[in-house]
Amino acid sequence: MTSVTEPLPVVQLRVPTEEDAFAWHRLFDHPEVMEFHGGRPAEMSEYEELTARQRRHDAERGFCFWTMLDESGEVIGFTGAQPWPHASFGPVGEIEIGWRLGRAYWGRGYVTAAARTTLERVRAAGVGRVVAMVDPRNARSVAVVRRLGMAQAETYVGPVSRKEAHCFRLEL
Repeated sequence: MTSVTEPLPVVQLRVPTEEDAFAWHRLFDHPEVMEFHGGRPAEMSEYEELTARQRRHDAERGFCFWTMLDESGEVIGFTGAQPWPHASFGPVGEIEIGWRLGRAYWGRGYVTAAARTTLERVRAAGVGRVVAMVDPRNARSVAVVRRLGMAQAETYVGPVSRKEAHCFRLEL
């Protein structure tokens, strides 16, 4: 885990390409990565739809879930922001920040660095507040939201999963 005194790694963010759907599918095909995202690997079609939706978000709003690249240009995951995608529960109408990282890249500070860049970009796009929905058992993501200065606001229960999720908020 990166300490406060260690510099964060350099992370590049780009709008996801069609090819990134393949990279995300490969990177996230790991039980630990998917533990808090449905517990199973997603189908390739889900990543194709997700990357296409993120390209639309970027074109329409100036932000999205961007593909994360490490110092060498290797795809390592995604981070960014999007409108909360559910109409019937959770922080409806809010802008959600989120991330997912390939297992081989955990513990190096990539998510924190990329999430800080995300906050700068969404602030520049005129967003005044963001939320992050986090499973309370996901200690790594809870640590990231705390590093970002986010405060827990509400707790929601997923209508299908029946699992609890904490909603963290941050005024920009």
